[in-house]
Amino acid sequence: MAAAPLSMSEAQRAALEVIARSSSSPHRQVVQAMALLLAADGVATNEVARRCGTTDDSVRAWRRRFEQAGVEGVGRIAPGRGRKSWLPPGTVAAVVHDTLHAALEDGSTHWTTRLMAERHGIGKDTVARIWRDHQLKPWKVDTFKVSTDPDFEEKLVDVVGLYLNPPERAVVFSFDEKTQCQALDRTQPSLPMKPGRAGTMTHDYKWNGTVDLFAALNVGTGE
Repeated sequence: MAAAPLSMSEAQRAALEVIARSSSSPHRQVVQAMALLLAADGVATNEVARRCGTTDDSVRAWRRRFEQAGVEGVGRIAPGRGRKSWLPPGTVAAVVHDTLHAALEDGSTHWTTRLMAERHGIGKDTVARIWRDHQLKPWKVDTFKVSTDPDFEEKLVDVVGLYLNPPERAVVFSFDEKTQCQALDRTQPSLPMKPGRAGTMTHDYKWNGTVDLFAALNVGTGE
Protein backbone atom coordinates (compact mmCIF):
# COMPACT_ATOMS: atom_id res chain seq x y z
CA MET A 1 0.00 0.00 0.00
CA ALA A 2 1.17 3.53 -0.77
CA ALA A 3 2.20 5.66 2.18
CA ALA A 4 -0.21 8.38 3.26
CA PRO A 5 0.68 11.95 2.23
CA LEU A 6 3.20 13.48 4.60
CA SER A 7 1.49 15.87 7.00
CA MET A 8 2.97 19.36 7.33
CA SER A 9 1.81 22.87 8.16
CA GLU A 10 1.68 25.76 5.73
CA ALA A 11 4.69 27.33 7.44
CA GLN A 12 6.67 24.09 7.10
CA ARG A 13 5.75 23.78 3.42
CA ALA A 14 6.82 27.37 2.78
CA ALA A 15 10.18 26.74 4.51
CA LEU A 16 10.75 23.55 2.49
CA GLU A 17 9.94 25.35 -0.76
CA VAL A 18 12.58 27.96 0.05
CA ILE A 19 15.17 25.23 0.67
CA ALA A 20 14.20 23.31 -2.47
CA ARG A 21 14.71 26.43 -4.62
CA SER A 22 17.98 27.41 -2.94
CA SER A 23 21.16 27.56 -4.99
CA SER A 24 23.43 27.92 -1.95
CA SER A 25 22.11 25.30 0.50
CA PRO A 26 23.88 21.90 0.68
CA HIS A 27 22.79 19.49 -2.04
CA ARG A 28 21.53 16.88 0.44
CA GLN A 29 19.31 19.49 2.08
CA VAL A 30 17.83 20.60 -1.26
CA VAL A 31 17.13 17.01 -2.35
CA GLN A 32 15.50 16.10 0.96
CA ALA A 33 13.29 19.19 0.83
CA MET A 34 12.17 18.28 -2.69
CA ALA A 35 11.45 14.70 -1.60
CA LEU A 36 9.41 15.82 1.41
CA LEU A 37 7.33 18.18 -0.73
CA LEU A 38 6.58 15.36 -3.16
CA ALA A 39 5.66 13.10 -0.23
CA ALA A 40 3.31 15.79 1.09
CA ASP A 41 1.62 15.88 -2.33
CA GLY A 42 0.88 12.16 -2.03
CA VAL A 43 3.51 10.90 -4.49
CA ALA A 44 4.41 7.27 -3.83
CA THR A 45 7.68 6.58 -2.04
CA ASN A 46 9.27 4.69 -4.93
CA GLU A 47 8.34 7.50 -7.33
CA VAL A 48 9.79 10.11 -4.94
CA ALA A 49 13.01 8.09 -4.81
CA ARG A 50 13.13 7.85 -8.61
CA ARG A 51 12.63 11.60 -9.13
CA CYS A 52 15.19 12.52 -6.49
CA GLY A 53 17.78 9.93 -7.50
CA THR A 54 17.82 8.10 -4.18
CA THR A 55 16.43 4.92 -2.57
CA ASP A 56 13.09 4.09 -1.00
CA ASP A 57 14.74 3.53 2.38
CA SER A 58 16.27 7.02 2.28
CA VAL A 59 12.92 8.63 1.52
CA ARG A 60 11.31 6.75 4.42
CA ALA A 61 14.12 7.83 6.75
CA TRP A 62 13.69 11.46 5.68
CA ARG A 63 9.96 11.23 6.36
CA ARG A 64 10.54 9.82 9.85
CA ARG A 65 13.11 12.50 10.67
CA PHE A 66 10.77 15.25 9.44
CA GLU A 67 7.93 13.87 11.59
CA GLN A 68 10.24 13.97 14.62
CA ALA A 69 12.31 17.15 14.07
CA GLY A 70 10.39 19.15 11.46
CA VAL A 71 12.22 21.47 9.08
CA GLU A 72 15.23 21.65 11.44
CA GLY A 73 15.98 18.00 10.67
CA VAL A 74 16.12 18.42 6.89
CA GLY A 75 19.64 17.75 5.63
CA ARG A 76 20.97 17.11 9.12
CA ILE A 77 23.72 14.50 9.39
CA ALA A 78 23.16 12.14 12.30
CA PRO A 79 25.98 11.85 14.86
CA GLY A 80 28.57 9.34 13.74
CA ARG A 81 27.44 9.47 10.12
CA GLY A 82 28.80 11.41 7.16
CA ARG A 83 32.27 11.68 5.72
CA LYS A 84 35.03 11.32 8.29
CA SER A 85 37.75 13.94 8.47
CA TRP A 86 41.16 12.75 7.27
CA LEU A 87 42.94 15.35 9.41
CA PRO A 88 44.71 14.14 12.55
CA PRO A 89 42.64 14.75 15.69
CA GLY A 90 43.09 18.27 17.07
CA THR A 91 44.36 19.79 13.80
CA VAL A 92 41.34 22.07 13.31
CA ALA A 93 41.48 23.29 16.91
CA ALA A 94 45.24 23.91 16.60
CA VAL A 95 44.83 25.94 13.41
CA VAL A 96 42.09 28.05 14.98
CA HIS A 97 44.15 28.58 18.15
CA ASP A 98 47.30 29.59 16.27
CA THR A 99 45.35 31.93 13.99
CA LEU A 100 43.94 33.75 17.01
CA HIS A 101 46.89 33.67 19.40
CA ALA A 102 50.22 32.63 17.83
CA ALA A 103 52.69 35.20 16.49
CA LEU A 104 54.82 34.63 13.41
CA GLU A 105 58.50 34.07 14.11
CA ASP A 106 59.64 36.20 11.17
CA GLY A 107 57.82 39.26 12.53
CA SER A 108 55.00 39.25 9.98
CA THR A 109 51.76 40.73 11.23
CA HIS A 110 49.32 38.30 9.60
CA TRP A 111 49.09 34.60 8.94
CA THR A 112 48.67 33.42 5.36
CA THR A 113 47.19 30.10 4.30
CA ARG A 114 50.61 28.91 3.09
CA LEU A 115 52.41 29.82 6.32
CA MET A 116 49.74 28.16 8.46
CA ALA A 117 49.73 25.10 6.18
CA GLU A 118 53.51 24.78 6.51
CA ARG A 119 53.25 25.08 10.30
CA HIS A 120 50.78 22.19 10.59
CA GLY A 121 51.80 20.06 7.60
CA ILE A 122 48.49 20.40 5.75
CA GLY A 123 47.40 21.99 2.47
CA LYS A 124 46.71 25.70 2.07
CA ASP A 125 43.20 24.94 0.78
CA THR A 126 42.52 23.02 3.99
CA VAL A 127 43.58 26.04 6.03
CA ALA A 128 41.34 28.27 3.93
CA ARG A 129 38.42 25.89 4.52
CA ILE A 130 39.03 25.89 8.30
CA TRP A 131 39.15 29.68 8.35
CA ARG A 132 35.96 29.88 6.29
CA ASP A 133 34.14 27.40 8.53
CA HIS A 134 35.12 29.37 11.64
CA GLN A 135 34.61 32.80 10.03
CA LEU A 136 38.24 33.81 10.56
CA LYS A 137 39.81 36.51 8.36
CA PRO A 138 43.35 37.12 9.62
CA TRP A 139 44.19 39.31 6.62
CA LYS A 140 41.48 41.82 7.55
CA VAL A 141 41.81 44.63 10.10
CA ASP A 142 38.91 46.77 11.29
CA THR A 143 39.55 50.11 12.94
CA PHE A 144 37.67 51.48 15.92
CA LYS A 145 37.64 54.56 18.12
CA VAL A 146 36.43 54.77 21.69
CA SER A 147 35.37 58.25 22.76
CA THR A 148 36.86 59.66 25.96
CA ASP A 149 34.12 62.29 26.22
CA PRO A 150 32.38 61.74 29.60
CA ASP A 151 29.16 63.11 28.07
CA PHE A 152 29.38 60.94 24.94
CA GLU A 153 26.41 58.70 25.79
CA GLU A 154 24.14 61.68 26.52
CA LYS A 155 25.13 63.35 23.24
CA LEU A 156 24.66 60.11 21.32
CA VAL A 157 21.12 59.74 22.65
CA ASP A 158 20.34 63.34 21.69
CA VAL A 159 21.62 62.96 18.12
CA VAL A 160 20.05 59.56 17.42
CA GLY A 161 16.82 60.70 19.05
CA LEU A 162 16.73 63.71 16.72
CA TYR A 163 17.10 61.43 13.68
CA LEU A 164 14.45 58.97 14.87
CA ASN A 165 11.94 61.48 16.19
CA PRO A 166 12.56 64.98 14.78
CA PRO A 167 10.45 67.95 15.92
CA GLU A 168 7.27 68.61 13.97
CA ARG A 169 7.86 70.40 10.62
CA ALA A 170 11.63 70.21 11.16
CA VAL A 171 14.21 69.40 8.48
CA VAL A 172 17.13 67.39 9.89
CA PHE A 173 20.51 67.43 8.16
CA SER A 174 23.50 65.22 8.92
CA PHE A 175 26.54 67.41 8.26
CA ASP A 176 30.24 66.56 8.17
CA GLU A 177 33.47 67.78 6.66
CA LYS A 178 36.64 66.23 5.26
CA THR A 179 39.51 68.66 5.53
CA GLN A 180 43.01 68.87 4.11
CA CYS A 181 42.35 67.09 0.80
CA GLN A 182 45.54 67.81 -1.13
CA ALA A 183 45.02 69.19 -4.63
CA LEU A 184 47.85 67.52 -6.55
CA ASP A 185 48.75 67.51 -10.22
CA ARG A 186 51.53 65.66 -12.05
CA THR A 187 54.40 67.71 -13.44
CA GLN A 188 53.95 66.22 -16.94
CA PRO A 189 50.97 64.72 -18.80
CA SER A 190 50.45 61.00 -18.23
CA LEU A 191 50.86 58.58 -21.14
CA PRO A 192 47.90 56.33 -21.98
CA MET A 193 47.97 52.56 -21.80
CA LYS A 194 48.76 50.64 -24.98
CA PRO A 195 49.50 46.98 -25.80
CA GLY A 196 52.59 45.89 -23.91
CA ARG A 197 52.71 49.00 -21.69
CA ALA A 198 50.69 50.15 -18.71
CA GLY A 199 49.52 53.72 -18.26
CA THR A 200 52.24 55.99 -16.86
CA MET A 201 52.57 59.05 -14.66
CA THR A 202 55.49 61.01 -13.25
CA HIS A 203 56.65 60.26 -9.73
CA ASP A 204 56.70 63.97 -8.79
CA TYR A 205 53.76 66.33 -8.57
CA LYS A 206 52.74 69.95 -8.20
CA TRP A 207 50.94 70.99 -5.02
CA ASN A 208 48.01 73.32 -5.63
CA GLY A 209 46.97 73.78 -2.03
CA THR A 210 44.26 71.92 -0.14
CA VAL A 211 40.53 71.50 -0.50
CA ASP A 212 38.00 71.20 2.32
CA LEU A 213 34.99 69.07 1.37
CA PHE A 214 31.71 69.79 3.14
CA ALA A 215 28.57 67.69 2.75
CA ALA A 216 25.11 67.56 4.30
CA LEU A 217 22.50 64.81 4.00
CA ASN A 218 18.80 65.43 4.34
CA VAL A 219 17.92 62.59 6.70
CA GLY A 220 14.25 62.61 5.72
CA THR A 221 14.69 62.43 1.95
CA GLY A 222 18.18 60.99 1.51
CA GLU A 223 19.17 63.97 -0.67
